[in-house]
Amino acid sequence: MTKEKAELRRGLAPRRGISALMADLESKPASGTGAGRGGETTVGIDRISPNPGQPRRAFTDSALDELAASIREKGIIQPLVLRRDPRDPDRYEIVAGERRWRAAQRAQLHEVPAIVRDLGDAEVLEIAIVENIQRADLNAMEEAAGYRQLTERYGHTQEALARALGKSRSHVANLLRLLALPDAVQEMVRSGALSAGHARALVTAAEPEALARRIVARGLSVRQAEVLVQEERDGGQPRPRGRRRRAKDADTRAAEKDLAAALGMKVSIDHVAEGEAGSVTLRYATLEQFDELCRRLLVTTGTG
Repeated sequence: MTKEKAELRRGLAPRRGISALMADLESKPASGTGAGRGGETTVGIDRISPNPGQPRRAFTDSALDELAASIREKGIIQPLVLRRDPRDPDRYEIVAGERRWRAAQRAQLHEVPAIVRDLGDAEVLEIAIVENIQRADLNAMEEAAGYRQLTERYGHTQEALARALGKSRSHVANLLRLLALPDAVQEMVRSGALSAGHARALVTAAEPEALARRIVARGLSVRQAEVLVQEERDGGQPRPRGRRRRAKDADTRAAEKDLAAALGMKVSIDHVAEGEAGSVTLRYATLEQFDELCRRLLVTTGTG
């Protein structure tokens, strides 16, 4: 096993971090001949293929048409980042800039400006995710799928991934939990019918798809969706006014957030009104999460 693969297995960042990779794209000269100023070259548009691991799947026609019109008038201002296609050395694969490539086709360009780099599969995926996240181009499900590729395919831990991408661990964990939702609910998020907040509320529901359809049909807010899910847990009955929970204080919410980030699952802390007792509820999305929780508890108590 190589050193880099060993690092990935342990959940560490690759030898070059995200920021180093992005800086590297702008500093090194391009490979091949015909490189222009700043390491740029031109590549025939028909010699370029999209990256099969690209986390972004949705490209709206209206946005592409707008970009194509801009390209016809001003050209492509920011070059694409490419690498040699691992399957065909005479072709190139997109690392960053698939939207520009698609729009350039609509603008009927024959060549595009590009920077060519020698990058591995993990680096390509990291750059593609970072570029899209920085530009807010991914919907929640696409972002979650990208995180899953980095954790499962390349061995990053959630903590290392969050640190490399400038996100909180709870943000990464919460998005990954959305992948446990039924396909129909995930599609509602991709289409924009449901927000990520709605989807997070549905993760712990017994019938998430049925509730999702009710949320969309009624145009419910995220808070209203959370109440609907809670009513489902209570057997479909709304809570009497006298039994409504008090709003949680800032310290309780902070403790919930810290525990959720540490455990990678939803945590709810409920105090008995005017007392010192209470309960902590942990909600796991998969049996793997449950097994990991049991392992941690047994290690802590010294019985594992």
